[in-house]
Amino acid sequence: MFVSDFRKEFYEVVQSQRVLLFVASDVDALCACKILQALFQCDHVQYTLVPVSGWQELETAFLEHKEQFRYFILINCGANVDLLDILQPDEDAIFFVCDTHRPVNVVNVYNDAQIKLLIKQDDDLEVPAYDDIFRDEEDEEHSGSESDNGSEPSEKRTRLEEEIVAQTMKRRQRREWEARRRDILFDYEQYEYHGTSSAMVMFDLAWMMSKDLNDMLWWAIVGLTDQWVQDKITQMKYVTDVGILQRHVSRHNHRNEDEENTLSVDCTRISFEYDLRLALYQHWSLHDSLCNTCYTAARFKLWSVHGQKRLQEFLADVGLPLKQVKQKFQSMDISLKENLREMIEESANKFGMKDMRVQTFSIHFGFKHKFLASDVVFATMSLMESPEKDGSGTDNFIQALDSLSRSNLDKLYHGLELAKKQLRATQQTIASCLCTNLVISQGPFLYCSLMEGTPDIVLFSKPASLSLLSRHLLKSFVFSTKNRRCKLLPLVMAAPLSVEQGTVTVMGIPPETDSSDRKNFFGRAFEKAAEGTNSRTLHNHFDLSVIELKAEDRSKFLDALVSLLS
Repeated sequence: MFVSDFRKEFYEVVQSQRVLLFVASDVDALCACKILQALFQCDHVQYTLVPVSGWQELETAFLEHKEQFRYFILINCGANVDLLDILQPDEDAIFFVCDTHRPVNVVNVYNDAQIKLLIKQDDDLEVPAYDDIFRDEEDEEHSGSESDNGSEPSEKRTRLEEEIVAQTMKRRQRREWEARRRDILFDYEQYEYHGTSSAMVMFDLAWMMSKDLNDMLWWAIVGLTDQWVQDKITQMKYVTDVGILQRHVSRHNHRNEDEENTLSVDCTRISFEYDLRLALYQHWSLHDSLCNTCYTAARFKLWSVHGQKRLQEFLADVGLPLKQVKQKFQSMDISLKENLREMIEESANKFGMKDMRVQTFSIHFGFKHKFLASDVVFATMSLMESPEKDGSGTDNFIQALDSLSRSNLDKLYHGLELAKKQLRATQQTIASCLCTNLVISQGPFLYCSLMEGTPDIVLFSKPASLSLLSRHLLKSFVFSTKNRRCKLLPLVMAAPLSVEQGTVTVMGIPPETDSSDRKNFFGRAFEKAAEGTNSRTLHNHFDLSVIELKAEDRSKFLDALVSLLS
C-alpha cells in the first residue's frame, strides 16, 4: 500500500527498531541511502546496510538476514515485481519500498499488511482499480442435491435446468472478467519507466522533519541529475524537479550574498547554474570534453574526418586558440574563461546545437574545489562499476558511497579520472561501431552486438556503463544515418558478459525522439521472446529491459523478438 504520511507511518515506526537496508547499485539509490544514513545517525537508529545489484543478491541477502530483522527498507528495488512472491517472508516482516521503477506491481499496491510503498502519489501511477484485478473466490460449485426430495420430478428438473443456466452464466462472466483483467494488466505493465528520484523522496522526508542539511540537499540534487544523465526521465520532469530543488537551494544558501553573515571559507556552498552541457569540462581540457560528450560528438559526427573539421570550425567561430583549448580547463587564460559559456552557446546555436546550456547545480568546498552535479554522477558511477581486478562489488559500492562525502574528496577525484577513461572508451567504441556498420536494422528495431575482444569491452560488462554506451550509440546513429525510418527505431544492444559461461548481456533502449516519454517496452517483449523459444535467460536486473542470455540462444531469441514486435 502507499504510505501517505512518511513521517508517522515510516520514520517513527523504524526509529526504535533495528532495520535492514537493501540498496541497489545506482547513483540515485546511493544518494537516498546517504540521506537516510544521516537521518538515522541523528536519531541513533541501528541499521545494517547491504548493497544488492540484482534479484539473486537480494534473495540471498534476505535469506541470510531474515531471522534477525523484522523491518526491511529497499531503495530502488522491489516495487516493480511481486515482492512477497520472490522473497517468501514470514508474516510479521514489513517492507518499506522506496523505488523509482514503474509500473508498481499491483500486488504490492494492494497489500496493506506487509508492503509499504514510499512513493509519491503525484507521479502518474494509473494503478488499476482493485475490483478489476482481484475478486473473491466464490464457491462456484452449487450442487443440485440440495433440492427438496418431496417435490415433483418435473419441478426438480426445472430447478436443475435453472441452476445449470445460472452456472453457465457465472462461468461466462468469469471468463469475460479474466479476459478484461488480462487486457488491463497488459496495458498497465506494458511499458517500463521511472518516477521521482528516491533521493528527492528521502530529502522531502528530512525536510518535513526539519532535519534537512545542505549535504542532504546536495545528495538529492545528485540523485535527480543521475536520472537525467541516464535518460530515465523526460526533460519536462527534470526541469520541474530542478525548480523544486532550486527553492530549497536558495533557502539553504542565501547567506552567501550578505556581507555581514558570510560563511567561513571552507563551508559548502550550493548554487544554481545555467551551465554548459559538456561532461567533466572543468576537470578536463575543453577539447577532450567536446570530443567525449555525447551531445557534441553526435552532432559534429566526430567519428568522421568531416566531423573533426567541423569541430575545428566551431572552435574558430568561438574564438578559442587550440593551445588554450587543449590544456587543462583550470589553466586556461582567465580572460577567456570569463565569458566562455556565452561564447560557446552563441556559436553552438549557429551549428544547430540549441540546448548547449542546461539548468543544473554546482557545489563549492572552500575556494579550491568546485563540482557540477553531473561531474559527481559520472565519478560515482565509474567508481561503482570500476572493473579493477582487486575490487569486489561491495568494495566498489562502499568506495562510491564514500566519494559522496565531502571528507573524501580524493576518492571523488579518483572517480573523475575513471569517468574520463570510461567516456573516452564509450566514444571510441561508438566510432568503431558506426565506421564498421555494426548497427543493423532488424525490421522493428536496430541491433548492435559488441564482439569479444573489442578494446575496453570489460568496461561495458556492467549495466549502467552498457546503458550509457547504448543510448549514446543510438543518438550518434540517429545523426549519422540517412534512413528516416531508422531514426525512429529502438535499439537492442548485446555485449559479452562471461566468456567461461558463454553468456551475453542484452539490453533494450527506447527510440531516440525529441518527444520520447522514456517508456521502455522491451522488458515484457524480452520475457515473451524467451518463453516462446525456451531460450536460457536470467532476468536478474532490477531494470526489466536488461537480461542475461546464453550466447548459443541469441539468434533464435532475436528471431522471436523480431516476429513479436513486427
